[in-house]
Amino acid sequence: MVDQQPHDTVSKQMDVETDIITLTRFILQEQQKLAPNATGELSLLLNSMQFAFKFIAHNIRRAELVNLIGVSGTANSTGDVQKKLDVIGDEIFINAMKSSNNVKVLVSEEQEDLIIFDGSGKYAVCTDPIDGSSNIDAGVSVGTIFGIYKLREGSEGSINDVLRRGTEMVAAGYTMYGASAHLMLTTGNGVNGFTLDTQLGEFILTQPSLKIPYEKAIYSVNEGNSYYWPDYVKKYIEDLKKPQEKLKGKPYSARYVGSMVADIHRTLLYGGVFSYPADTKSKNGKLRILYECFPMAMLLEQAGGKAINDKGERILEILPKGIHDKSGIWLGSTGEIEKYITYIPK
Repeated sequence: MVDQQPHDTVSKQMDVETDIITLTRFILQEQQKLAPNATGELSLLLNSMQFAFKFIAHNIRRAELVNLIGVSGTANSTGDVQKKLDVIGDEIFINAMKSSNNVKVLVSEEQEDLIIFDGSGKYAVCTDPIDGSSNIDAGVSVGTIFGIYKLREGSEGSINDVLRRGTEMVAAGYTMYGASAHLMLTTGNGVNGFTLDTQLGEFILTQPSLKIPYEKAIYSVNEGNSYYWPDYVKKYIEDLKKPQEKLKGKPYSARYVGSMVADIHRTLLYGGVFSYPADTKSKNGKLRILYECFPMAMLLEQAGGKAINDKGERILEILPKGIHDKSGIWLGSTGEIEKYITYIPK
């Protein structure tokens, strides 16, 4: 007679976690827990998004082999020269949102105007399909940023469904593509991190209920633009470089990748402050409000951090006037953002 061991004992002996939480399972569990009477349309939309993330991740992994790196010969709506992967990523995302039948309005960095789909979709999505693509030739991590609104009551899809404050978003996040694909997601109930298991073809929950440290002596900013910064911003950054009493005489550490998704991912995990100030020349900043500033601000706030503009105003309270409007931004650990605020002229 063969002795039978308990199922959990066998699993422990093999050192294999068998009760994993996939993104699909997580989404369904969250819906049942937080909105048991919901129609499930947002859950279906998020599931459609994860297919787009997997498809983009696949193309990025094989980009060098099939000559997808380099310039495509066109420029996007904001004047940036498009990389071949930008174009492919945009097409993947557009097709995924269209086929989901849950999206009515789509705003993409790569499109001059918003796209309105046929059908009865109830959501508007704002996205930068491949953020940081200017660095992709060097193998730097890039990512997809997204924010989701529910259409206004009675709307059949218009620009008014996206020209709204970030506080009205129902979900936001990003997927960073590198050695692995990492998805950070919030639906207004904290931040959860997922990692793509390429063997299983599934995003697996790896960082539940993620919280950013209250403070951390790391700053991330493109100091090449410092000539155009206001004096108070220059003073703040210069002071970070001086010996800090709380750090036993050491200055802050500088960490800057140049890909927003990569810099925010590090900031979210380790803490610190990320900024891209508006310069005194343009006064508008570089980062787009709808599909860069808003989603990242929602994530950081949901993780316990803060996100403000150069004047100290909450990013999510900004009311954009155009789909490609820009803003300066400061986000990260609450303690670090509050320190920056003390430098803003009253």
